[in-house]
Amino acid sequence: MIQSPPSPLVGPTAVRARAGAEAKPSLSKTLRQHWLLYVMLIPAMVLLILFSFYPLIGIVIAFQDFRPSRGLAGSEFVGLKNFVEIFTMREAWPLFRNTLVIAVGKIVIGTLASLTFALMVHEVASRIFKRVVQTMTTLPHFLSWVIIGGVMVQVLASAGPLNNIIVSIFGGPPIRFLGDPSIFQWTVILSDTWKGFGFGAVIYLAALTGINPELYEAAAVDGANRWARLRHITLPGISSIVILLACLNLGNVLNAGFEQILVLANPLVYSTGDIIDTWVYRRGLLQSEYSLSTALGLVRSVIGFVLILLSYYLAGRFANYRIF
Repeated sequence: MIQSPPSPLVGPTAVRARAGAEAKPSLSKTLRQHWLLYVMLIPAMVLLILFSFYPLIGIVIAFQDFRPSRGLAGSEFVGLKNFVEIFTMREAWPLFRNTLVIAVGKIVIGTLASLTFALMVHEVASRIFKRVVQTMTTLPHFLSWVIIGGVMVQVLASAGPLNNIIVSIFGGPPIRFLGDPSIFQWTVILSDTWKGFGFGAVIYLAALTGINPELYEAAAVDGANRWARLRHITLPGISSIVILLACLNLGNVLNAGFEQILVLANPLVYSTGDIIDTWVYRRGLLQSEYSLSTALGLVRSVIGFVLILLSYYLAGRFANYRIF
């Protein structure tokens, strides 16, 4: 008696696959069940279209000799002329260099400061002291750079209180924090670190609370001191979060902080403090060079988009992080 070959849809795996396929709802059924959620998305989608997708039409300005009186349709098309001019002008390399140095400095020093602060707060036993310290260090993050920058201009001035203290203790001439090109980048990086390290530590503190306290108790019984517990329990316990945030921060490499530089910078420090965003602002809006500034902004956006894709790839590769 000839037996027919066994059907491929046999066994528990095939049964589960068939059940999953049958249980998968159709699009119309999903819309009927969750229509209210999709309605709630409408305002966000309208804002996204108006302020993110519709302005993309202006990219064409980068390929034109744009004149506002002629509009997009009447301006002369010049192809890649603006991009050639960008990469041949003498300001191009200093702009990219300053942007990279300031942005990378903010990411590295800011991450180290936030992580160190989180580890220090985690070791404090008093909950009241923890809350007070966290509130005081997180508050500057929610203040605008217009406010903080105005205060810093007064504090860091040559005759400001900080220089008065330094001169009274160490002597010598006052330090030109906002007027010396060799110091300005450090001033920007450290002031941004001061503003954001408290808020940046929130994620690390949340990760620290997820570590099983029994591990610390067992280590203490075995004779491990605080440093040993930090090295062998705390740091490995949050290593995945540190790697994840480091990968995601890669997408901000060209984001050096437009508002901060705009408030603190002046022509004396443009050689080391001028970044892509501030240059685009001055040349595009103040000097009406719309085509050139749009072309540079487009180059920055394309590089930033590639870096974001790379950051999410690295986050998925090393921290098993996925959005979709």
